Amino acid sequence: MNIKLHTPKSLTAGSGMSSLKQFFLALVATTISIVLTFGTAAVIDHYKKKAAKKDMVMMIINDFDKTIEFVEKVDTGLRKCRDMQQELAIHPERFDSLYVYFASAMSWSMEEFSETIEKIFSTSIETFSTIGDVNFVNDVSTFYTTRRKYKEQIIDELKKEMEENDIILSIKSLISVDFPEYAYLNWMFMDDMKEQRAKCMRMMNVTEEDMVKFNKKQQPSETDNPEKAAIKQKMMEEYGSYTVALEEARQKFKD
Repeated sequence: MNIKLHTPKSLTAGSGMSSLKQFFLALVATTISIVLTFGTAAVIDHYKKKAAKKDMVMMIINDFDKTIEFVEKVDTGLRKCRDMQQELAIHPERFDSLYVYFASAMSWSMEEFSETIEKIFSTSIETFSTIGDVNFVNDVSTFYTTRRKYKEQIIDELKKEMEENDIILSIKSLISVDFPEYAYLNWMFMDDMKEQRAKCMRMMNVTEEDMVKFNKKQQPSETDNPEKAAIKQKMMEEYGSYTVALEEARQKFKD
């Protein structure tokens, strides 16, 4: 027995049901196309925002690093001044051979903080929108508040005291500066800033390796140009030796 299957007349070409079927197939295809298009765009936008957020976070932490680097430089200088001051307290006759090194140890006083990133962070609504983490924003604000207090209580006060007393002119004015207290307070601020930095990095899942890559991307390292680094080091050494020799000569002529 031969059984023949026939397409229902309602679904044959030209029938109403066939047109309806084609319409639904076209509708489904269009819907899938729209979903894929906008879904892909949404995924791309998500990753772009995620990358922008991480770059913003690392830019802020990089600013933390520059601040901490400066505070560490001050820490080294204040410790040297404290130790030399203690030596002068016991051996005041060594003032003529030591006073010049106080100026070298205080060379950081010629530098200033850059507040560019802090201003961008504090005034840009886009920054808050990009980061989108209230706790991180609060911790960053805490760091910058700490930095402002540090500048007021350590840098500004010490510069003012140096200008008023001109500490390298006499042993009396040099001994009058409380270097042990400044060194201790500087260390406390430095330790606090490092803890705040570490907390922000943990919160945003940023590693030290991430920061190294970010810094290299921002500016070429001097290690990538050894010739330039060598010239810079030589110039610094020459500057130091010329300064010491000149100050010693001035002291002789003064006497």
